[in-house]
Amino acid sequence: MRLAWRNLSHDRLRFSVTIAGIVFAVFLMVFQGSLLAGFVRASSKVIDATDAQIWIAARGVNCFEFPAPIPSRFRELAQGVPGVAAVRRIVAGSTSWQTPSGLRQTVIVVGADAGISNRFPLPYLNRRPDALDPEMVLVDQSNAPSLEVISAPVDVEIGRRRARVAGIIDGFGSFIGSPYVFTTYNDAAHYLGLEREETMFLLVSVSPEDEVEAVWRNLQARLPEVDVWTREAFSHRARLYWVNQTGSGGALLLAGLLGFLVGLVIVSQTIYSTTMDNIEEFATLKAIGASRRYIRGVVLTQSLVSGVIGSIIGLLITFPLMRAMQGSISWIYTPWWLPVGMIAVSLLMCCIASVVSIRKAVTVEPGRVFRA
Repeated sequence: MRLAWRNLSHDRLRFSVTIAGIVFAVFLMVFQGSLLAGFVRASSKVIDATDAQIWIAARGVNCFEFPAPIPSRFRELAQGVPGVAAVRRIVAGSTSWQTPSGLRQTVIVVGADAGISNRFPLPYLNRRPDALDPEMVLVDQSNAPSLEVISAPVDVEIGRRRARVAGIIDGFGSFIGSPYVFTTYNDAAHYLGLEREETMFLLVSVSPEDEVEAVWRNLQARLPEVDVWTREAFSHRARLYWVNQTGSGGALLLAGLLGFLVGLVIVSQTIYSTTMDNIEEFATLKAIGASRRYIRGVVLTQSLVSGVIGSIIGLLITFPLMRAMQGSISWIYTPWWLPVGMIAVSLLMCCIASVVSIRKAVTVEPGRVFRA
């Protein structure tokens, strides 16, 4: 350990470059991992925020943001299935948003019946259907500036129809560019031009004394024209769609891998240079009888010391930067296991980087030290 530390601290500039490379790699991997984790969580957040155990959607619908209409009569058919306690409706779709200044952009209007969930971003905590007045909508604070909503109330137009922003919520920022706008089911259907005999999603609550699996199978048999999902299955389907079919997940994973490779190259080059600068010392060690295992340990310790120091500094820098970035990327999310995992990944990176250096150190000729 002492010899490894002396080799590292002998050239402090080179050691600093090694630490800087690891710090950058750790930050990039944690940042990209947080983007991916936040993207995955945001892609199904509306689904996960509901209490209903079963979702009914049009055949082939992959996610909440791109629905297709289904006959509203399916609601009555679903209510007739044994074990169904309640069937509520959710509608979502893209339409235009216009402010008094003339700003126009596309938004995703989300409307729901009363009683969807206390976690759903509508003021239904007391389950009153009139908790939100007609033509009133809610927007997330992360999207408010882009919608020119500085404070509520604000009069706007949605789908060329009158609306008023009644309040600003938190925790439901859009991850796809088009902001979410939440309102009641009837108003959302009005803004989207949905026909009276149509709806988009039916949310089925199962009676506590009945099994969700049995009710789900009965609904599939009763409604073969649509897809019937458990909430967990539909949430998983939405996540797979956004991560795999859109290419977003692959891009984020590639960026994280790039951070790993950058750190690997920097650490490999630095550890190799340090080993070559001290190759005479390794020759001396072999000449006085040091084992190959001992020499491997010295080189590996150099790499691990660099990895530990670089990881600690990288995480200390990363956490404040991540908190600052949440102001502009509201859905970014860092699970607790990600920073812990990055320490292990960084140490693995340093171990891989030391392979070439170890081979060079253990194959040096002991007689080299006696040469003139």
